[in-house]
Amino acid sequence: MAPEPITTDQAAAPTAPVITIDGPSGCGKGTIAARLAEWLGWHLLDSGALYRGLGYAAANAGLDLDDGEALGALAQQLDLHCVGSQLLLAGTDISADIRTEVAAAAASRVACHAQVRQAMLGWQRNAAQPPGLVADGRDMGTVVFTAALVKFYLDASAEERAKRRYKQLKDKGADANLATLIDDLRQRDARDRQRALSPLLPASDAVVIDTTTMSVDAVFAEVIRALPASVRR
Repeated sequence: MAPEPITTDQAAAPTAPVITIDGPSGCGKGTIAARLAEWLGWHLLDSGALYRGLGYAAANAGLDLDDGEALGALAQQLDLHCVGSQLLLAGTDISADIRTEVAAAAASRVACHAQVRQAMLGWQRNAAQPPGLVADGRDMGTVVFTAALVKFYLDASAEERAKRRYKQLKDKGADANLATLIDDLRQRDARDRQRALSPLLPASDAVVIDTTTMSVDAVFAEVIRALPASVRR
Protein backbone atom coordinates (compact mmCIF):
# COMPACT_ATOMS: atom_id res chain seq x y z
CA MET A 1 0.00 0.00 0.00
CA ALA A 2 1.76 3.15 -1.18
CA PRO A 3 -0.24 6.23 -0.13
CA GLU A 4 -0.80 8.88 -2.79
CA PRO A 5 0.53 12.40 -2.17
CA ILE A 6 -2.06 14.50 -0.37
CA THR A 7 -2.39 18.25 -0.69
CA THR A 8 -3.73 20.75 1.83
CA ASP A 9 -6.78 21.28 -0.39
CA GLN A 10 -7.64 17.60 -0.20
CA ALA A 11 -7.34 17.72 3.59
CA ALA A 12 -9.72 20.66 3.75
CA ALA A 13 -12.27 19.29 1.27
CA PRO A 14 -12.75 15.50 1.37
CA THR A 15 -14.57 13.98 -1.59
CA ALA A 16 -17.42 12.73 0.62
CA PRO A 17 -18.94 13.81 3.95
CA VAL A 18 -16.92 12.70 6.97
CA ILE A 19 -17.82 12.31 10.64
CA THR A 20 -14.86 11.87 12.98
CA ILE A 21 -14.84 10.13 16.35
CA ASP A 22 -11.64 10.56 18.34
CA GLY A 23 -10.65 9.59 21.86
CA PRO A 24 -8.34 7.45 23.97
CA SER A 25 -8.30 3.65 24.02
CA GLY A 26 -11.33 2.10 25.69
CA CYS A 27 -13.60 5.16 25.55
CA GLY A 28 -16.08 3.36 23.30
CA LYS A 29 -15.30 5.20 20.07
CA GLY A 30 -14.83 2.02 18.03
CA THR A 31 -18.22 0.63 19.04
CA ILE A 32 -19.98 3.94 18.40
CA ALA A 33 -18.20 4.51 15.08
CA ALA A 34 -19.14 1.06 13.78
CA ARG A 35 -22.75 1.49 14.90
CA LEU A 36 -22.98 4.97 13.37
CA ALA A 37 -21.49 3.84 10.06
CA GLU A 38 -24.02 1.01 9.87
CA TRP A 39 -26.89 3.33 10.81
CA LEU A 40 -25.91 5.85 8.13
CA GLY A 41 -24.93 3.26 5.53
CA TRP A 42 -21.49 4.88 5.28
CA HIS A 43 -17.96 3.49 5.11
CA LEU A 44 -15.98 2.97 8.33
CA LEU A 45 -12.32 3.79 8.92
CA ASP A 46 -10.70 2.25 12.01
CA SER A 47 -7.42 4.14 11.90
CA GLY A 48 -6.19 2.51 15.09
CA ALA A 49 -6.28 -0.86 13.35
CA LEU A 50 -3.88 0.47 10.73
CA TYR A 51 -1.32 1.47 13.36
CA ARG A 52 -1.81 -1.83 15.16
CA GLY A 53 -1.29 -3.62 11.87
CA LEU A 54 1.91 -1.69 11.24
CA GLY A 55 3.15 -2.41 14.76
CA TYR A 56 2.36 -6.10 14.28
CA ALA A 57 4.15 -6.21 10.93
CA ALA A 58 7.15 -4.31 12.31
CA ALA A 59 7.49 -6.66 15.27
CA ASN A 60 7.26 -9.69 12.97
CA ALA A 61 9.95 -8.17 10.76
CA GLY A 62 12.19 -7.59 13.78
CA LEU A 63 12.23 -3.81 13.34
CA ASP A 64 13.07 -1.41 16.15
CA LEU A 65 9.79 0.34 17.09
CA ASP A 66 11.81 3.49 17.83
CA ASP A 67 13.30 3.63 14.31
CA GLY A 68 11.04 6.10 12.53
CA GLU A 69 12.87 5.85 9.20
CA ALA A 70 12.54 2.07 9.00
CA LEU A 71 8.93 2.13 10.16
CA GLY A 72 8.02 4.85 7.68
CA ALA A 73 9.59 2.84 4.87
CA LEU A 74 7.62 -0.24 5.97
CA ALA A 75 4.38 1.75 6.08
CA GLN A 76 4.95 3.03 2.55
CA GLN A 77 4.99 -0.46 1.06
CA LEU A 78 2.81 -2.39 3.51
CA ASP A 79 0.10 -4.53 1.91
CA LEU A 80 -2.56 -3.63 4.47
CA HIS A 81 -6.29 -3.55 3.71
CA CYS A 82 -9.51 -3.17 5.67
CA VAL A 83 -12.29 -5.44 4.44
CA GLY A 84 -15.37 -4.91 6.54
CA SER A 85 -14.33 -5.61 10.12
CA GLN A 86 -11.24 -7.54 9.00
CA LEU A 87 -7.69 -6.24 8.66
CA LEU A 88 -5.68 -8.11 6.06
CA LEU A 89 -1.89 -8.10 5.93
CA ALA A 90 -0.67 -9.49 2.61
CA GLY A 91 -4.01 -11.27 2.32
CA THR A 92 -3.89 -12.83 5.80
CA ASP A 93 -6.54 -11.88 8.36
CA ILE A 94 -4.71 -10.42 11.40
CA SER A 95 -7.81 -8.96 13.07
CA ALA A 96 -7.47 -11.13 16.18
CA ASP A 97 -3.68 -10.72 16.37
CA ILE A 98 -3.85 -6.92 16.59
CA ARG A 99 -6.39 -6.84 19.44
CA THR A 100 -3.89 -7.77 22.14
CA GLU A 101 -2.42 -5.38 24.70
CA VAL A 102 1.02 -5.95 23.15
CA ALA A 103 -0.27 -4.86 19.76
CA ALA A 104 -1.94 -1.80 21.28
CA ALA A 105 1.29 -0.75 22.97
CA ALA A 106 3.21 -1.26 19.71
CA ALA A 107 0.67 0.86 17.83
CA SER A 108 1.12 3.71 20.30
CA ARG A 109 4.90 3.56 19.85
CA VAL A 110 4.95 3.47 16.05
CA ALA A 111 2.34 6.24 15.83
CA CYS A 112 4.75 8.70 17.45
CA HIS A 113 6.94 8.87 14.33
CA ALA A 114 6.41 11.59 11.71
CA GLN A 115 7.45 9.25 8.91
CA VAL A 116 4.76 6.76 9.90
CA ARG A 117 1.97 9.30 10.26
CA GLN A 118 2.79 10.86 6.89
CA ALA A 119 2.76 7.45 5.22
CA MET A 120 -0.63 6.64 6.76
CA LEU A 121 -2.16 10.05 6.03
CA GLY A 122 -2.89 9.47 2.36
CA TRP A 123 -4.42 6.05 2.98
CA GLN A 124 -6.74 7.49 5.60
CA ARG A 125 -7.86 10.49 3.55
CA ASN A 126 -8.44 8.33 0.50
CA ALA A 127 -10.98 6.37 2.57
CA ALA A 128 -13.41 9.30 2.32
CA GLN A 129 -15.59 7.90 -0.45
CA PRO A 130 -19.33 8.34 -1.21
CA PRO A 131 -21.78 8.11 0.36
CA GLY A 132 -19.70 9.11 3.40
CA LEU A 133 -17.15 8.02 5.99
CA VAL A 134 -17.15 7.60 9.76
CA ALA A 135 -13.51 7.85 10.86
CA ASP A 136 -12.45 6.50 14.24
CA GLY A 137 -9.06 7.38 15.73
CA ARG A 138 -7.04 9.84 17.74
CA ASP A 139 -6.38 12.68 15.29
CA MET A 140 -9.16 12.25 12.75
CA GLY A 141 -10.75 15.61 13.55
CA THR A 142 -7.59 17.54 14.37
CA VAL A 143 -5.29 16.45 11.51
CA VAL A 144 -6.68 13.97 9.00
CA PHE A 145 -10.15 15.44 8.34
CA THR A 146 -10.04 19.02 9.59
CA ALA A 147 -13.12 19.93 7.52
CA ALA A 148 -15.26 17.05 8.79
CA LEU A 149 -19.01 17.55 8.82
CA VAL A 150 -19.19 16.73 12.55
CA LYS A 151 -16.39 15.93 14.99
CA PHE A 152 -16.84 13.94 18.18
CA TYR A 153 -14.39 13.34 21.01
CA LEU A 154 -15.26 10.55 23.44
CA ASP A 155 -13.51 10.17 26.77
CA ALA A 156 -13.77 8.18 30.00
CA SER A 157 -11.70 7.75 33.13
CA ALA A 158 -8.70 5.43 32.92
CA GLU A 159 -10.25 3.27 35.64
CA GLU A 160 -13.50 2.79 33.73
CA ARG A 161 -11.72 2.12 30.46
CA ALA A 162 -9.51 -0.47 32.15
CA LYS A 163 -12.58 -2.16 33.68
CA ARG A 164 -14.14 -2.44 30.22
CA ARG A 165 -10.97 -3.96 28.80
CA TYR A 166 -10.66 -6.29 31.79
CA LYS A 167 -14.18 -7.59 31.19
CA GLN A 168 -13.47 -8.09 27.47
CA LEU A 169 -10.36 -10.12 28.22
CA LYS A 170 -12.07 -12.21 30.91
CA ASP A 171 -15.01 -12.90 28.61
CA LYS A 172 -12.52 -14.28 26.09
CA GLY A 173 -10.93 -16.47 28.75
CA ALA A 174 -7.69 -14.48 28.78
CA ASP A 175 -5.63 -13.65 31.84
CA ALA A 176 -5.81 -10.01 32.93
CA ASN A 177 -4.83 -7.85 35.87
CA LEU A 178 -6.92 -4.73 36.43
CA ALA A 179 -4.15 -2.72 38.11
CA THR A 180 -1.78 -3.49 35.26
CA LEU A 181 -4.39 -2.49 32.69
CA ILE A 182 -4.97 0.84 34.44
CA ASP A 183 -1.24 1.55 34.53
CA ASP A 184 -0.81 0.56 30.88
CA LEU A 185 -3.68 2.82 29.82
CA ARG A 186 -2.28 5.79 31.73
CA GLN A 187 1.13 5.29 30.12
CA ARG A 188 -0.44 5.02 26.68
CA ASP A 189 -2.56 8.13 27.31
CA ALA A 190 0.51 10.09 28.37
CA ARG A 191 2.44 8.96 25.29
CA ASP A 192 -0.45 9.83 22.95
CA ARG A 193 -1.23 13.19 24.55
CA GLN A 194 2.34 14.39 24.96
CA ARG A 195 3.74 13.47 21.56
CA ALA A 196 4.82 16.44 19.47
CA LEU A 197 3.10 15.19 16.33
CA SER A 198 -0.70 14.83 16.20
CA PRO A 199 -1.22 14.65 19.97
CA LEU A 200 -4.46 13.17 21.32
CA LEU A 201 -6.80 16.06 22.10
CA PRO A 202 -10.28 17.24 21.14
CA ALA A 203 -10.65 19.42 18.06
CA SER A 204 -11.68 22.96 18.99
CA ASP A 205 -15.06 22.36 17.34
CA ALA A 206 -15.61 18.81 18.58
CA VAL A 207 -18.66 17.57 20.47
CA VAL A 208 -17.10 16.16 23.66
CA ILE A 209 -18.87 13.27 25.40
CA ASP A 210 -17.69 11.71 28.67
CA THR A 211 -18.79 8.08 28.46
CA THR A 212 -17.60 7.04 31.95
CA THR A 213 -21.09 6.50 33.37
CA MET A 214 -23.00 6.12 30.09
CA SER A 215 -24.31 3.03 28.33
CA VAL A 216 -23.53 2.44 24.66
CA ASP A 217 -27.15 3.21 23.79
CA ALA A 218 -27.01 6.51 25.68
CA VAL A 219 -23.80 7.58 23.97
CA PHE A 220 -25.17 6.63 20.55
CA ALA A 221 -28.36 8.61 21.19
CA GLU A 222 -26.30 11.69 22.09
CA VAL A 223 -24.23 11.30 18.93
CA ILE A 224 -27.37 11.04 16.78
CA ARG A 225 -28.82 14.18 18.41
CA ALA A 226 -25.68 16.10 17.48
CA LEU A 227 -25.87 15.20 13.77
CA PRO A 228 -27.17 17.78 11.32
CA ALA A 229 -30.61 17.14 9.88
CA SER A 230 -29.06 16.59 6.45
CA VAL A 231 -27.59 13.23 7.46
CA ARG A 232 -30.25 11.99 9.87
CA ARG A 233 -32.72 9.42 8.66
